[in-house]
Amino acid sequence: MTPRERPARHRPRLGLTARRTRAGRDDHRNEDHDGDHQTTTPPRPETAARRREILAAALEIFGAKGYNNGPLAEIAEQVGMTHAGILHHFGSKDRLLVEVLRYRDESDVEGIEGQHIPDGTELFRHLIRTAFANQDRPGIVQAYAVLSAESVTDANPGREYFEDRYRVLRGEVVNAFRAMCAERGLEDPVQVERAAASILAVMDGLQVQWLLDPTQVELAASSAFAIEAIALQALDPRPSPFDSEA
Repeated sequence: MTPRERPARHRPRLGLTARRTRAGRDDHRNEDHDGDHQTTTPPRPETAARRREILAAALEIFGAKGYNNGPLAEIAEQVGMTHAGILHHFGSKDRLLVEVLRYRDESDVEGIEGQHIPDGTELFRHLIRTAFANQDRPGIVQAYAVLSAESVTDANPGREYFEDRYRVLRGEVVNAFRAMCAERGLEDPVQVERAAASILAVMDGLQVQWLLDPTQVELAASSAFAIEAIALQALDPRPSPFDSEA
């Protein structure tokens, strides 16, 4: 199968930045599946609790084994259900993965008004706070690292989700830089798009290093250092210390 022959996938609603998805929607429907049937009626409290239990188990198993090697049977066993019971709630393994990714994103916006990250300077503070919070939730960090890496493979059902997620997050960081410039009466930084991509790349890369050797990598402090350094260079560019002498 070539990349152009990818099967249809569910578009993600990004928990971090639902207000700026590709289609401009913020879909808060609750979905229950019975085969291919979907309903937009709110699920009963016990059903919602059961779904969250399944998502927590799937997050743990997909994070430890990856999507391809994480069997639905093992997820079902962990929550005391059958394979068919999992499919009743989510319809398919592909759909379950997308819902797991949404569930993981919810942890990044807990306690934030409006359930989305803020603008301007506060966005960068939020990113730093997230890095500190991640030190206390290695399971969620590992799941993100594993599933995002797997998403680049052909026909992975999480690929479109991560494509959208990075696109939206880059846009959020760019907008935050522009808001900071407006507050300070500065022109937009020339390298703002590169700075946005670099901040996200450094945060994700540090997570992998920390997962491999948490005794040698300070996830929070290193993330804060990198975010501050990149932001300073974007807002107030200085000559590179690596340029050759004239």
